Amino acid sequence: MRKMSGASIAMIVAIALYFTLFWGYEALRVLTSPTWGLDDVWRSQYVFGIGSYFKLEPLGLMRLAAFFGVVKLAVALTCAIHIVDRLRNLAGGQANADVLEGGLILVVAVSMAAAGPAAWTQNGDLLREQVLHLLLAAIAVALCLVERNYTRRAVNPALAAVLPRSEAFSPLR
Repeated sequence: MRKMSGASIAMIVAIALYFTLFWGYEALRVLTSPTWGLDDVWRSQYVFGIGSYFKLEPLGLMRLAAFFGVVKLAVALTCAIHIVDRLRNLAGGQANADVLEGGLILVVAVSMAAAGPAAWTQNGDLLREQVLHLLLAAIAVALCLVERNYTRRAVNPALAAVLPRSEAFSPLR
């Protein structure tokens, strides 16, 4: 059984590094700001959009901004843990992509929540940023699924002999 391509593993690590650096910086900016990041109007438009949808008062907006900051910090930490896990894999361990997939689920949830107000206000620049995050998360999840399929076939060679390659991704089995 052939191993997974090094380029796809490098792509997963690069996407994890992207979310670690950019979302980690954003989370630290929000969590260290005295107004929970609401002073930066460009980066907090989705908080104001969601807050206006739920008719939040200023204290509610600050709590919502803090919540998004904590979620972004959690995503950055899970991606950093995955990078360390990949480095451990180079030393002879086994990498587990479940942590990264959990972080990417949070990326999708935050990006979808932030894309709504960007679309309502017809702000193409913010919508483009959220679509980029969704696209990167989708690519990383797809590569993690391919990697899981390769490891499953490598662990169970009888499964690789019975199932043709086209049925490996069949949702009905």
